[in-house]
Amino acid sequence: MMKLVLLRHGQSTWNMENRFTGWTDVPLTEHGIEEAKEAGRILKENGFVFDVVFTNLHKRAVATTNIVLKELKLEDAQVNKAWQLNERHYGALQGLNKAEMAAKYGEEQVLKWRRSYDIKPPALDKSDKRWPGNDPLYRDLDKKFLPLTESLKDTVKRVAPYWQKEMLPALKNGKKILVSASGNSLRALVKYIDSVPDNEIVEFNIPTGIPLVYELDGSLRPIRHYFLGDREDIEKKIREVAAQGKARK
Repeated sequence: MMKLVLLRHGQSTWNMENRFTGWTDVPLTEHGIEEAKEAGRILKENGFVFDVVFTNLHKRAVATTNIVLKELKLEDAQVNKAWQLNERHYGALQGLNKAEMAAKYGEEQVLKWRRSYDIKPPALDKSDKRWPGNDPLYRDLDKKFLPLTESLKDTVKRVAPYWQKEMLPALKNGKKILVSASGNSLRALVKYIDSVPDNEIVEFNIPTGIPLVYELDGSLRPIRHYFLGDREDIEKKIREVAAQGKARK
C-alpha cells in the first residue's frame, strides 16, 4: 500500500479576511505559520517522510512547504513548483469579501461561485492588474495558460494532466509524495483521483493546515482517504470553511 499526502497551505492573510484569493500572491498569517508547523509535527509523529514535494507558485504554499519540511528535517527533499497546482482563479471576485458578496448577491450565488463544478465567477479584463499576464511571476508562461476566471472544471483540466505526467510516475517509482498546494487545486485532485461526481464535490471542504492522507493499492487506485489530526479540531475547521460564503448576521 502506498500513501499520498495532500496539504492545503496554512491560513493566509486573505483567508483571515475572508476574501476571494485565487492567484493573488498573499503571505501566511502568524496563525498560518503555526498551522504549517503543526502539520509538520503531526506528519512526523505519524512516521511520514517524503522524497518529492509538489507545490504551486503562491508564496503561501511555498512557505507552508518549507515549514513542513523543516519540521520533518527534510530540507533536502526535492521540491517541484508548478503553476498547474495554483489555486483556482476567481476572476473579478479576487480581493472581495465573501460574506459581503453573499449579502449583496445572496448565499446561493456565492456558493455557486465558490463550490460549483462548472460555473465561473465574473471574468477579469486583461488590463486589470489582477490578471496573471500583468504579473512578472508569469512573464515566461504562454499567455494562453493565464486565466481571466476559472471554474473548478477548468482547474481540473490543468491539474489532472500534471497528475498524470508528473505525480503518478513518481508514485509508480516508489516515491513518497506530498502535494502542498491550495484548496481548489487539491479539490480538483480529489475529484480526479476519486472520480467524485460533479454535484458532490461542492460539499467537499479542505481546511487549512490539515494533512489529507490517501491510501492507494498496488495499482495506485484509492482505497480510502482521511484527515490527520484531532477529529474535533478537523470538524470545526471544515465547518468554518463551509461557512465562509454566508452573509454576516
